[in-house]
Amino acid sequence: MTEDPQTIQRTQQAMLDTQTPGENGLQSFRISGRRVYTRQFDQLYYKRLDELKPLVLDQAKRRWDSTKVKLTPKVLNVEGPSLTYIVGTIFIDSDAKPSTLDEVERTHWIADPLVTGGKYRDSSETVHLEDESGRIRLVGKELAKATVASGIVAAVLGAETPTGEFDVAEMCFAGMPPHDQSLTPKQTEDRYVAFVSGFNATIEQPVTLEMQLLAEYIVGNLGTSDTQKACAQIVQVVVAGGLMELPAPPLGHTEDPKVNDRHAAANLVAQIDEYLADIAASVPLAVMPGKGDPADVSIPQQPINRHMFFQCRQYSGFASTTNPAWLSVDGVEILGTAGQNIDDLKHYTTNGESACLLAAESLRWRHIAPTAPDTLWCYPFTERDPFILEHSPHVYFIGNQQAADAAWAAAESAGGGSEAADCTGTRVLTVPVFKDSHQIVLLNLRNMECTTVCIGRK
Repeated sequence: MTEDPQTIQRTQQAMLDTQTPGENGLQSFRISGRRVYTRQFDQLYYKRLDELKPLVLDQAKRRWDSTKVKLTPKVLNVEGPSLTYIVGTIFIDSDAKPSTLDEVERTHWIADPLVTGGKYRDSSETVHLEDESGRIRLVGKELAKATVASGIVAAVLGAETPTGEFDVAEMCFAGMPPHDQSLTPKQTEDRYVAFVSGFNATIEQPVTLEMQLLAEYIVGNLGTSDTQKACAQIVQVVVAGGLMELPAPPLGHTEDPKVNDRHAAANLVAQIDEYLADIAASVPLAVMPGKGDPADVSIPQQPINRHMFFQCRQYSGFASTTNPAWLSVDGVEILGTAGQNIDDLKHYTTNGESACLLAAESLRWRHIAPTAPDTLWCYPFTERDPFILEHSPHVYFIGNQQAADAAWAAAESAGGGSEAADCTGTRVLTVPVFKDSHQIVLLNLRNMECTTVCIGRK
């Protein structure tokens, strides 16, 4: 089909309106300076509690002080059956949780941090709330109903039992922060961000037919003239991790040249670069690392080295981002991850919560990766916890999920309802694995509506 230049042309303004992390005050997940991995993780927990405790305490006072229930400042100071509330960090311990030492032993001292498996919670579990003074065990039916995981800072209302445990009656969290007022959506026409994840390209099959059709669709070479006009409204493409499945490196040292030969892996990277360059030539493209990609394994994953994108980096609209990452498109602030944080939270669920619901809950916890560093590997930060939300994004996406889904996360009022006084809410969406679903998600920047597009065979 003959291309219509007027149909598929992207304006220069689309390039200018796309900002990467660190620009215009966007929170950055980049690790600057020399990386030190010998530090302990206790400072990260202290920083998290120090920053979130005042926010949680403010929510708790607004919710419970009117009932004349008072705060017990330290968890170890709880005494008697009188109703009170305490603030601390939730920690869940059980025999089902993975052991780092077991992983090291199983893999001959080369630990795999991306542990997969079933639930981390079972009948052997104990749930504690801890602060600077110590910890107290949480019990009760309300605890079983709550969506919680290790690392969440929470306020807990209840009373001490005769056995010295804390019977939970209600819980509250820091709540969603307000939006950044310096970034305001300014789009009055339909313009779209296309989200895709999980190409999972292999050496045997680097670029599938569906991937080729996807590239043709995005650049406007596929379908009718109406389809091409719709594709011309795509102003940003985001690849949310899962670019490729590289073969595992040899275990230990070997002199076998066949085992050490990485030419096939290098060729795979080159073919993915060539494929993505066809897209980057037409529309701004942001590429995020994910599980299995050639980047850091612990979060925040740093950008895939730009030298792996020899062709893509020739285009000004190309960006290799961190995971998680912030983007700003037409004044719409977008936060996203390649899915590891939500995948780890799924191990803690007991009520069948969906990935979209867990993502929305993490916004209300004001922390997008609470299980790090307990069961989700992360960098040992000492000066800050970068996963704490300073402000709410307009859009929060999660890559590499089983299915496409969308929800709306609104701020929670002190009375437990929904309010939008200082935070109008966040569009939460999940992006399916493209290799399995052949689907992408289009987000309309004008009204935040999401559309799923199936490429090729269903």
